[in-house]
Amino acid sequence: MSRLQRTAAALAAAALVATGGTVAAMSASAASPACEPRTNNSMSNLLECVTVEGVREHQAEFQRIATANGNTRVSGSPGYDLSVDYVDDTMKAAGWKVTRQAFQFQTFVSLEPAVVEEVAPNPGTIPATVMTYSGSGDVTASVSAPSVATGCFESDFAGFPAGNIALIQRGGSTDTFSCTFGLKATNAYNAGAVGVIIYNNVPGQLSGTLGNSFTLDIPVVQTSLEVGTQLAAKIPGLVVRVSTSTFRGIATTENVLAELPGKNPNNVVMAGAHLDSVNAGPGINDNGSGSAALLEVGQQLAKVKPQNTIRLAWWGAEEANLVGSTFYVNNLPQAERDKIALYLNFDMIGSPNHIFGIYDGDDSDDVGSGPGPEGSAQIEQTFEEFFEMRGLPYQGTDFTGRSDYGPFIAIGIPSGGLFTGAEGIKTAAEAQLYGGTAGVAYDPCYHQACDTFDNVNLAALEANSDAVAYAVLSYAMDTSLINGEKGKGNFKAPAPDADHMPSTM
Repeated sequence: MSRLQRTAAALAAAALVATGGTVAAMSASAASPACEPRTNNSMSNLLECVTVEGVREHQAEFQRIATANGNTRVSGSPGYDLSVDYVDDTMKAAGWKVTRQAFQFQTFVSLEPAVVEEVAPNPGTIPATVMTYSGSGDVTASVSAPSVATGCFESDFAGFPAGNIALIQRGGSTDTFSCTFGLKATNAYNAGAVGVIIYNNVPGQLSGTLGNSFTLDIPVVQTSLEVGTQLAAKIPGLVVRVSTSTFRGIATTENVLAELPGKNPNNVVMAGAHLDSVNAGPGINDNGSGSAALLEVGQQLAKVKPQNTIRLAWWGAEEANLVGSTFYVNNLPQAERDKIALYLNFDMIGSPNHIFGIYDGDDSDDVGSGPGPEGSAQIEQTFEEFFEMRGLPYQGTDFTGRSDYGPFIAIGIPSGGLFTGAEGIKTAAEAQLYGGTAGVAYDPCYHQACDTFDNVNLAALEANSDAVAYAVLSYAMDTSLINGEKGKGNFKAPAPDADHMPSTM
C-alpha cells in the first residue's frame, strides 16, 4: 500500500478536513478556561489548549499589520518590522527569553506591475509577473529560445541573436547541479539578451526568485507553462514588449529567536517558520500559517519545564533565498551547532487546497533530493505517528531546498516538518484522499496579493498546529529517537510502531 492508498477511515477524515469539519480526537475548538493557569506538560493538556482560534488571532494581527503597510510584510519593509515587534512582544509576555538577530541583505521591491505584451504576430497582453530580484527595463524585441529550452549552460546560447528577448523554460537541475533562475538569466544576459521570459515546466503559474545575489540590470518576467508553450510555438516571428520597474538595495532586517531553558542546556530542540511575505501580498498562508502556529504553541508551552531547551525561530528574508536562516546557521560557533539535536520547519501549513505533506526524511519516496541527515527519518516517523493517531491521511514531500530547513541540513542537523503545498497542482488521487479540487494549485494565491486572512483551510491549519505542538513537546522531553538523549520524569513520547509505518510498495 502506498502513502496515497489510505483506509476508508482516513478518506472520511480527509473529507471532513476539506470542508472545515472536525473528526474524533481533534483538539477542542476553543481553549478550555483551565488552560491559562495550568502547565501543559502532558500531551493531552497541550493539545487541548493549542487551538485554531488562537492561531487565527495571530494571523489576524499579521493581516492588520499588512493592511496598514501597503499590503505586504516583505523583509526590509515597515510591515515586516512591525511583525517582528509583534512576535517579540507576544513571546516576552509569555515568559520566553527573546533575542533579535539583525542582518543585512539585498531587498527587492517591484515598483509597478510588469507589462508584457505581444507586438507580433498577434498583438495582445501576455499574463506574466516580475520575477523577484529582476532588474528594470522597457524593451521591445524579437524573441528567441536557447538551443536547449532550459538554458542552463552558456553553450545553450551559442548563436543567440544579441538584442533579442530570451524565452527559457524552468528546470534542468540534477542531484549534482542546480540550474537556478539566476543562472538562466545570467547566461541569457551574457549572450546579449535584453530581456528574459521564464516559463514553468509544470501546469500553472510560475512564482520564482532570481536570488538576492542577482544584480544584472535586465528585466526578467515569469509565466505559466501554457503561456510559455504558446509563445515558443510562435518563434521565429514573435515580437514582445517586456517592461519592469524595480528597486534593489541593501536593507537591515531581523530574525526573532525565543528560548525556553531546559534541564539539559546542551540539547536544543529547534522549530522555525519564516515571518516574511513576498512583496506582492500579506502572506497569511505563506508564511503567516507557520509563524502563527509557532506563536500559539509557544504561548501554551510557556509554563512547561522541559528536559531539553526549546528554541523557536521566526526567520527574516526567507523569500530572498533563505537569507535569515542561512545567516543564523553560518554565524553559529561549532560548539553551539553541536547542541542542536534537530530542526523542525513549518512553512505553509494551511493551504486552501491542501495536502498533508511530511518532509521525506528517509527518502522512501525516492523523489528529488536524497534523505536528510541521520535522524531525519525518525522526525518523519514522529509526524506520521501523529496523523495515524488522528486517522488522517498524509504523504511524503521532498526536501527541495526551498525553505529554511536547507541551511540546517547543509551542516548535518536532522530536520523535518510539515507542508500543505504551494504552486504545485493537486492530482486526482490527492483530491480523492484530501478533498479539494484536482487540477488546481494547492494554494491558488501563492505569492500573490490574495494571500490574505481568508486564504486558509481552517481544519488543515488546526490539524497541523496540533502536529506542531505534538512534535515540539515530544522532543522537548525526549530526543532519544534522534540522538540517544533520553528524557527524565514522567514523560516519554511513544516510539512509532513498525506495524503503523507506511508501506513503500
